[in-house]
Amino acid sequence: MASHLVQRFKELYGADPKIFAAPGRVNLIGEHTDYNDGFVMPCALGFSTRVAVSPRSDRKLIIRSEEFPEHFEFNVDALPDRSSGVWCDYVVGVALLLQKHGHSIAGGDLLFRGEVPIGAGLSSSAAIEVASALALLSLNGARLPMKEVAEICQQAENKFVGARVGIMDQFVSCLGKAHHALLLDCRSLQYEYIPLPSGVRLVVCNTMVKHEHASGEYNQRRSECDQGVKILSRFYPGIRALRDVSVEQLQSHLADLPAVTYRRCLHVVTENRRVLDGAGHLRRGDIVRFGQLMHESHVSLRDLYQVSCRELDLMVEIAEGLKGFCGGRMTGGGFGGCTVNLVNAADASAFAREIAARYRKSMGIAPDVYICDAADGASGELNGQDLATPPASASEKPSLVPGIKR
Repeated sequence: MASHLVQRFKELYGADPKIFAAPGRVNLIGEHTDYNDGFVMPCALGFSTRVAVSPRSDRKLIIRSEEFPEHFEFNVDALPDRSSGVWCDYVVGVALLLQKHGHSIAGGDLLFRGEVPIGAGLSSSAAIEVASALALLSLNGARLPMKEVAEICQQAENKFVGARVGIMDQFVSCLGKAHHALLLDCRSLQYEYIPLPSGVRLVVCNTMVKHEHASGEYNQRRSECDQGVKILSRFYPGIRALRDVSVEQLQSHLADLPAVTYRRCLHVVTENRRVLDGAGHLRRGDIVRFGQLMHESHVSLRDLYQVSCRELDLMVEIAEGLKGFCGGRMTGGGFGGCTVNLVNAADASAFAREIAARYRKSMGIAPDVYICDAADGASGELNGQDLATPPASASEKPSLVPGIKR
């Protein structure tokens, strides 16, 4: 993979590049809590976006991808201040935000190659942002703390691309750890690595659908949460986000909130509690109780937050009756994309084949089903590696179950 990218880069640009990689992620529990200053528990996956980069003698950024035919050229001293609706917005946004944070950008040639499925809710956007940040910083020989890289990448997606995402995706792409979930406080950015049981695999099931209204509904949910905070702050002046509201406080003001707003807020405050409870269960190795919380999370996302869809619900329902299943739910923003399942390792292959067959029979759609382990993030600094090389676990790819891919 990396050698192919290097060879292609040499053909296009005639130079020897450095390679940077950043993974996608799957969120085990804690959905739509990150932008409410809450708690999340994602893990990085072996799907990565890689970028090959070398400096130029002029002030141009030349950006290409092996997945898209267009190439783009920009002057680093006159970057656009608004997005254009194409994939390179994620790169340009990061470059612009790095400059705004006082980090100069040199000219460079960049070539991207992505493995993270687009539109599946596995955070392909964060992967390209983080890989871009590391590559652009390398042009001047600069390094930043990975927490700061994550924050800059989130701001690029918020302020330039226009998606009001929280910090979770970029953070775990930077700081994921193999065989661990990452318990993250999205306000303080304090985090803890939670070991995943060695006898359990992650099985990620892509429904192969993404409903067109997803991005608009995502921003609408954020507005509804903001409305809830505004109303509740009349009674609790110290609150800054739904993170500061207890279930009991929220329930005592049922009559003060519009019905829809109340349901949105109830999901967030109960989901925060599920994340913290779930971390405790995993520390104790209680995968059964953690699986029950995953089920509760999906029901809440379906009924209270209303971001699920028929395809996701069906995929979850099928999984719950299969051998080896420990827990599962929709993952990501919703309205399509993926489910994540914890499955006994010995049963994972059979589970993946069966869930694919049953989903295909019911929906007429052949899903992509991946058997995965939690992987390292882009931060090679954690284990002494040079950031110019991909993390060691980047070669441990999620396996696509044979015969399932369309």
